[in-house]
Amino acid sequence: MVRKPIRVAARDAQHPGLIEQARSMKRTAVICGAVAAIAMGNANANTNTDNYPSRTVRIIAPIAPGGGTDILSRIIAQKLYESWKQVVQVDNRPGAGGIIGSELAAKSAPDGYTLLMAFTSHVTNPSLQSRLPYDTLVDFAPITMVAVIPNVLLVHPSLPVRSVRDLIAFARTRPGDINYASSGTGTATHLAALLFSSMSGVIMEHVPYRGGAPALYDLLGGQVSLMFGNMASSMAHIRSGRLRALAVTSARRSAALPGLPTMAESGLPGFEAMGWFALLAPAKTPGQVINKLNSEIVAILQHPDVKERLHGLGAEVMTSTPAELNDYIRADIAKWAKVIKAAGIKPE
Repeated sequence: MVRKPIRVAARDAQHPGLIEQARSMKRTAVICGAVAAIAMGNANANTNTDNYPSRTVRIIAPIAPGGGTDILSRIIAQKLYESWKQVVQVDNRPGAGGIIGSELAAKSAPDGYTLLMAFTSHVTNPSLQSRLPYDTLVDFAPITMVAVIPNVLLVHPSLPVRSVRDLIAFARTRPGDINYASSGTGTATHLAALLFSSMSGVIMEHVPYRGGAPALYDLLGGQVSLMFGNMASSMAHIRSGRLRALAVTSARRSAALPGLPTMAESGLPGFEAMGWFALLAPAKTPGQVINKLNSEIVAILQHPDVKERLHGLGAEVMTSTPAELNDYIRADIAKWAKVIKAAGIKPE
């Protein structure tokens, strides 16, 4: 219904009471129209949320197909499809340590139809890059933690140490003589070694490789002395005796190697350096959508078959609320910024 404008007749112009009454009626009409518009907008928003998802959902995996991030994304995508009967597509966007895919997610519509499977580099990139095309803390809405993958401290059998304490004592008598491999400068394996050095006071020589596989290959060959390696890829070599495992880098022992102590148990209390995976959405995604995603994905990760598949990757399920994940990300950014600065690594 179109409201006719309220006019004050010329003959009434000398009556302030009539003029004020007209103005009051006009203000009331404007306010009522605004309230109706807001109510309609909220009704539409609730309708859209109730129908979510009504079309294809995309999970951006900012890494090449085949890696842990990709595999986890596909496990969750399949289970969401089974629950929703709606297509959930994995979109691999590798490059720049996850930055390319993360930028795409950050700049996508905040409607719940684009998600990001973030991994550890999400919290180290702010300290390793002078400029990022997004704000790590502002441009994403946390959904839930998905899984963690502890690394394991591996040494070549030729190194005369059988515990972390042995290694620290041995390395202190030979500052700079022991070299260690990593899958590249700034990667999780490199940062774990930096944290070990800073907490133990030992000085070691870094030998970066282009990926974990060539680093592990040279450790097996004895070209390097030690490495904080991926548990899944190291397991066969640990069991065969070709490599010696000293400790896991997680806060608690791993179910895959329950007899192996943690770094914290081995004389470095507070040590924790794990690879992790978490689902994020673009900032300003409606809270109802975030909560629905959180409850769906947390339930999926409790399925026995999902846990078994993650266990095969050397990963352990770890879920969270959106608020807990937000706190974890903030704490991890601060933690690794301190380690990176202390090591003298300059942002690129």
